[in-house]
Amino acid sequence: MKKVAIRNTSTLTRRDFMGKTALAIGGIAIVTPSVIGAPAISKNLGKPNSKFNGVQIGAISYSFRSLPNNAEQLLKYCIECNISAIELMGDTGEEFAGAPNTSTEPRIPQGPGRAGARPEPTPEEQATRQQKAKEIAIWRAAVSMDKFIQLRKMYSDAGVSIYAWKPNALGEKNTDAEIDYALRSAKALGATHVTVEIPSNAGQSKRLGAFAEKHKIGIAYHGHLQQTITSWDEALAQSKYNGLNCDLGHYVAAGFDPIPLLESKHERIYSMHVKDRKSKVNGGTNMPWGEGDTPIEQVLQLMKQNKYKFPATIEMEYDVPEGSDAVKEVAKCLDYCRKVLEKKT
Repeated sequence: MKKVAIRNTSTLTRRDFMGKTALAIGGIAIVTPSVIGAPAISKNLGKPNSKFNGVQIGAISYSFRSLPNNAEQLLKYCIECNISAIELMGDTGEEFAGAPNTSTEPRIPQGPGRAGARPEPTPEEQATRQQKAKEIAIWRAAVSMDKFIQLRKMYSDAGVSIYAWKPNALGEKNTDAEIDYALRSAKALGATHVTVEIPSNAGQSKRLGAFAEKHKIGIAYHGHLQQTITSWDEALAQSKYNGLNCDLGHYVAAGFDPIPLLESKHERIYSMHVKDRKSKVNGGTNMPWGEGDTPIEQVLQLMKQNKYKFPATIEMEYDVPEGSDAVKEVAKCLDYCRKVLEKKT
């Protein structure tokens, strides 16, 4: 396995970060070592712009997991690689809002296809996890939305929208108060939907759909290798606010062509993850974009031609090459999308 390059990124103070962001917004590009040699990208007066020919390209903050990614650092990465819309993972947003037991330190990727199963937690580790879960559940039930509104404004002022929110608060073991919090905080962040794994229990998607109807915000169910064209049908029938956060790479690695899925379900797709994986028969490996079997070009052209409005979310899940970092690789993925969408057909 290739070594994951961890960039030595010092923690920014909020004052330093906002000062640099102000320069960028004023028309002065931020130049950092991480983007030297990255693909050429166009910006609008220093603000990022990752919408091409009507198709919004975004990124999930998980793509930057090998780097420190508190809220200010994550926004800096978005500006560096020209991402103007993101799906925000829970730890980053909750740390900014003052939650206990959160961490935005870099971590080694644990994506699908990596060798070795995670060891079973010891009884002591299980007890610690249960205690932390209780503490954050109490925090979620009582926290003000002010910090989430502040986070939304900080990103919006820099030209980055938060279209999806993925807090770890939407599972079967989470309380009703936590689910209510997840949807309230999503609205405070300006998100149109939250994302969560497809539950194995249909009662859970019905439960979440009821909360979604109360708050008038979407629940987008994310799939891995269990995805088929019918995987979402029961949830879709349960609530008009239940929808898809399909994953093209996983879908291909499961052995399917994603084009019929998008054509038949596009009206219920809130957002879509994009990665390049080998097909099932070719091993399902995550690959640099353009080297796998996912029909990324055909999908993006379909979105452009049919004017699909949901964003395509970059999930950079292949190994970061030696000498590179996650910011450079996300910029390469975005440049791949730009070239496809600007191609004349």
